[in-house]
Amino acid sequence: MDSEALARLEAGVHHGSRDDPEVVDFSANTNPRAPAGVAGVYGSALAAAGSYPDDGYPEYRRAAADAVGCAPEDIVPTPGGLAAIRLAVAAAVSPGDAALVAAPSFAEYAREVRLQGGEPVFRAHDEVLDADPAGHALAVVCTPNNPTGEAYAPERLRAFADRCHAAGTVLLVDEAFLGFTDRPSLAGHAGVVVARSLTKLYGLPGLRAGYAVATDELGDRLATARPTWALGTPAAAVGAHCMRQRAFVAATRERVRAERARLRGRLSARFEVYPSDAPFLLLAVPDVEAVQREVQAAGVAVRDARTFRGLDSHVRVAVRTPAENDRLLEALDV
Repeated sequence: MDSEALARLEAGVHHGSRDDPEVVDFSANTNPRAPAGVAGVYGSALAAAGSYPDDGYPEYRRAAADAVGCAPEDIVPTPGGLAAIRLAVAAAVSPGDAALVAAPSFAEYAREVRLQGGEPVFRAHDEVLDADPAGHALAVVCTPNNPTGEAYAPERLRAFADRCHAAGTVLLVDEAFLGFTDRPSLAGHAGVVVARSLTKLYGLPGLRAGYAVATDELGDRLATARPTWALGTPAAAVGAHCMRQRAFVAATRERVRAERARLRGRLSARFEVYPSDAPFLLLAVPDVEAVQREVQAAGVAVRDARTFRGLDSHVRVAVRTPAENDRLLEALDV
């Protein structure tokens, strides 16, 4: 890798989110609400943070396993979903390996592959499940896909996972947004690493809690590579609490479903809006800068989606609360 390419790689990847409390942030896809009781759980756990956490994380593993329907021993706790992705890529990819990567999708996949000395081979996100995984050390898909929003049909994803396993290709499935749907997880499927994050569904990006799921020898590799004490005591306690809040998840799914449909209907009067199963919508717009200026004047931020491979005139907007969504619609005059 030449010095210019390495500099670009080390510069990282652009992500959404704004820190200004006066701005209604539609650029990041996190739940604007968190489960009740989080502050109390965090405070109680902080009192126990004078000692190292139990590195077995039994409560966290049990809660995660119940959430996705797998065995607790298949759960590998990580400080966020990206850490699970990095762990999976590092376990699967060696220098010179090829990795099949859907595009447009989360840019960190390709970056992590390159950090391991591998080379991403891009396939269109809506065609990647038809690709031949043979000859690739790793295949990566995101469901629902970020930024396009659609979830893969479970039966097609399982069939692709079987083909990957038969070819000796590890399949990494990023399920960061799957909890917003009622679709089943691929957790526990042979040859698959599932990456999950508490950032999106539970509205706690600063907590840095997530996990990977893998079975058999692949799971052993991840467990061996995982840093000791990967989660702080408060993060583990809050994470376990959140993953047990089934009523919160059900209410979130219903709100996102209804508000996404409402937003799409209104925004379609002015823009091309992609179908979505996720808590966000991708819009094709005539002029990205003009749209950004328009919403900025109303104290709203949207995501410039041109940073995603293959998108040249698009923005992405999160699905937030009804009142906040009204503010976006007013800002865009739709």
